[in-house]
Amino acid sequence: MCGFAGFLDISAATADRAATVRAMAATLVHRGPDDDGVWCDDAAGLALGFRRLAILDLSPHGHQPMASHDGRWVIVFNGEIYNHAALRAELGDAVVWRGHSDTEVLLEAVAAWGVEKAVAAFDGMFAFALWDRAERRLTLGRDRFGEKPLYWARVGGHLLFGSELKALAAHPAWDGAIDRDALGLYLRLGWIAAPHTIYAAARKLEPGHLMTVENGKVGGPTAYWSAAARAAALAGSFTGDRAEATGRLDEVLRESVRLRMQADVPVGVFLSGGVDSSVTAALMRQLSDAPVHSFTIGFDQGSLDESPHALAVARHLGTIHTEIRISDAEALELVPQLPHAYDEPFADMAALPTRLLAGVTRRHVTVALSGDGADELFGGYGIYRSIPEDWRRLSALPVSLRRLGAAGARLLAGPAEALAGLAALVRKRRSHPGFRLGRAAERLEVAGLAELLGLHYCRWRGMPSPVPGAERPLTVFSGPDLAGDPALATMVLDVLGYLPDDLCVKTDRATMAVSLEARLPFLARDVAEFAWSLPTGFKLDGGTGKAVLRDVLYRHVPRTLVDRPKMGFEVPLGRWLRGSLRDWADDLLSEERLRRQGWLNAALVAGCWREHRSGAKNWQNEVWHALMFQAWLERYQA
Repeated sequence: MCGFAGFLDISAATADRAATVRAMAATLVHRGPDDDGVWCDDAAGLALGFRRLAILDLSPHGHQPMASHDGRWVIVFNGEIYNHAALRAELGDAVVWRGHSDTEVLLEAVAAWGVEKAVAAFDGMFAFALWDRAERRLTLGRDRFGEKPLYWARVGGHLLFGSELKALAAHPAWDGAIDRDALGLYLRLGWIAAPHTIYAAARKLEPGHLMTVENGKVGGPTAYWSAAARAAALAGSFTGDRAEATGRLDEVLRESVRLRMQADVPVGVFLSGGVDSSVTAALMRQLSDAPVHSFTIGFDQGSLDESPHALAVARHLGTIHTEIRISDAEALELVPQLPHAYDEPFADMAALPTRLLAGVTRRHVTVALSGDGADELFGGYGIYRSIPEDWRRLSALPVSLRRLGAAGARLLAGPAEALAGLAALVRKRRSHPGFRLGRAAERLEVAGLAELLGLHYCRWRGMPSPVPGAERPLTVFSGPDLAGDPALATMVLDVLGYLPDDLCVKTDRATMAVSLEARLPFLARDVAEFAWSLPTGFKLDGGTGKAVLRDVLYRHVPRTLVDRPKMGFEVPLGRWLRGSLRDWADDLLSEERLRRQGWLNAALVAGCWREHRSGAKNWQNEVWHALMFQAWLERYQA
């Protein structure tokens, strides 16, 4: 729901604040096509702009920027407060309510309880900018899991903020210099970890944080909630058996789904036929008096096509199911547009099918529920078994021995690579002795579980840096390790890093690009905290992940429809890069162009592209990371 932008003109240098903030908010029209608004406090130098996607209270009573009844507080707010009805009842008759929007409840909760207490009471996805007219204090806040984005930048005498970076870039004082270290981080991960952005001047407000600006001074950011702290406090606290856990999880998820079905517009569900989306669809079907609309897309490549599984689940549940098959031509037409939607380089290959699915869904509904977050909370990825086991083996070796092994591997890597290349001993680069030695050295050098998990996500491993001169900024993968059970620690690290900076970014931008609101029932605070309280064996049962969540699903859907190997939400990228996308990639990754721009290691990147294009070696992921940066650079730095 919605998008906002604004600035605090500390230096009083902006001539027409209303016009400037309106232009900033206009870049977010895709997030809010239904209404817009501007509010300025000229004496304080504050300007707020808003674009509205009307979901709750479609009347003018939901208009933003919105002021509290006492006139002290003014807010622009993106998201949903799902427990707004309970909070409204708690606030009681002391408030003369104008409408039934959750924004009004948010404001009156702040007016009655103060910012920190109010935010602690919210169950929802949100980002907001809140102005205290009495104290002349600006507060920026973001939800616990990072479902909704919030960027800020201190540029000269201005504090800029907004839902997307393009809104900040519309301010005349904007400085768009690229952060080389953040670029290096992106090339390795495929996303840019908070608080960093591709721009040196801009930062992401991290999930679960508040930031204040008063008298020109930035305070914080400070955490009002911590996933790591809550997981540590709750770990192993559930004392019932697995059957009791299944029943309780069914109840908690059911309530989360019920709250996220609240809307004054049509609501649907993304349905892949996997565990997470099938649980969500099943609970929606039980909770809804009206038919539930489900949506999926299919691809011609059978190994990537989940649509038959989704159709089987939809038929069992009795949803009104919409399936559309996307041709290569339709998908490829969207590829060059991705940098505009994501604002900074973003290489998750699922961004494309998610955007296509969102476009289909928006033709029928305005809100869609999604199963994002279930894997990170309930152990859906194989890495939650393999990473802790790998670290157990590595940490059993003395540090001195690991350092010696790493040094030896690096010493031998160069000659081994050269020998393999000259002798043409192998076809795939990942079998080259030098490449494998380089990767082995990296593994031996990690200092803990967090670094090992970060290494799992890294591309360009065993090779020189694809971004010359880039230093490695600190992220959650830099350590220190989280205490307690290693499997739980690995999941929580993903909740802190991969979930907000990749998955939530992917879903938010892909859906909001077509004015569709995505809601994630698994990221309710109660669901997450219950998941952290469970024994690891209830989640990782032998080789099966999400065991207790599967138990819930089997109450509603026959296991024969959903028990199958996990599939990623992917596209046939390898075929496209050697086919329809080849000319586009040739242009963006030409060695001459890369040398002229000076950001990437031209010889390395262009060489990998030639090897991939010829079919000699598989560099699909590495090439895609480079391409998405180059496409972004062409769009924003031309």
